[in-house]
Amino acid sequence: MRVFVIIPAAGIGTRMAAGVHSAAPKQFLSVGGVPVLVRSVKAFLDVASVDAVCVAVRGTERERVEAQMQEFNLGPRVHMVEGGSNRQESVGNALTALECDDDDVVLVHDAVRPLIDSATIERTIEAVAKHGAAIVGLPALDTIKQVERTADGAIITSTIPRERVVLAQTPQGANFGLLQRAFAEAEADGFEGTDEASLLERAGVEVTVVPGSPRNFKITQPGDIELAEFYLNQTEGAR
Repeated sequence: MRVFVIIPAAGIGTRMAAGVHSAAPKQFLSVGGVPVLVRSVKAFLDVASVDAVCVAVRGTERERVEAQMQEFNLGPRVHMVEGGSNRQESVGNALTALECDDDDVVLVHDAVRPLIDSATIERTIEAVAKHGAAIVGLPALDTIKQVERTADGAIITSTIPRERVVLAQTPQGANFGLLQRAFAEAEADGFEGTDEASLLERAGVEVTVVPGSPRNFKITQPGDIELAEFYLNQTEGAR
């Protein structure tokens, strides 16, 4: 069994407001002097069982990403493919490029979750190897309300018990054969999911949840860089 990681990094970061962070897509912003994408890639390279990391990038960004991989000496385990117009296409392109056996583990991780830790990655690999598919998730702390949207806002239709809800993070993954089938079925039906788990669920695959961490958050808006640096400083200060 081998382990491959796909990092879709072709997004343009439209949720970042205008200002100091707007000059570059969020995966190229720096946290503690290191680009977000580089931190995400390095987190997986630090796990010995990971055989390769495949980064999906826009053609116009490939040269910049290759230069960053060389600058930070990330080595020969990093490969690149052309990204698509959305996440699903980018991951699909990477799946096509991988030379995997059906029982190999493939994880997909958001490029803008730079603080994923080795222990969580290893737990996810173990869960996929044991159960076939797994994602990282956090318990919901707030009360969850289901609503119906109206012209004036929203009306609550029910309360969902928190113990039945998790907040999905990444990595998300499965055995290559299962993930490839889920993507092929979605493409054939013209279905676009919100994440890899949604495609696996649709294909009838049971997906196990691995405990995540608040540190493993997604950088999406102004202020998130500062929060990431706060977590990073806490970690470095504890050493």
